[in-house]
Amino acid sequence: MKENQKPIIFFDGYCNLCSSSIQFILKRDKAQQLLFSSLQSDAAKELLLHNQSKNNLGNSVLFLEQNKVYEKSEAVLRILKYLDFPYRLLTVFKWVPIKIRDKLYDFVAKHRFKWFGRKEICYRSASHHKERFIE
Repeated sequence: MKENQKPIIFFDGYCNLCSSSIQFILKRDKAQQLLFSSLQSDAAKELLLHNQSKNNLGNSVLFLEQNKVYEKSEAVLRILKYLDFPYRLLTVFKWVPIKIRDKLYDFVAKHRFKWFGRKEICYRSASHHKERFIE
């Protein structure tokens, strides 16, 4: 990955919560600073393995920024800083201890399919956002 490459959000393309979150982010990243890739894509596997993240491929969201992979609540907080006001204000939660943030993250991740459902087909971008998705 090049040093100047845009940050990439890796998400579970079969998860309704994850797909809805990507749509939410697309609308609130008006500067188009972020790229996206489903965890199921060949590009995700290659980029994450290249960045020594082999064990992270099962997580529901990963964030690659400046050649470093972030997961769980840290990934979410780093994504928020790219969103338009007022959503970037939510980064204030970085002051909550990571063990507490990650417990909440794990709880939601564990129940996400039961609460929000699962897609039969991996999420694909709308044509007007296609250039922001890496497959």
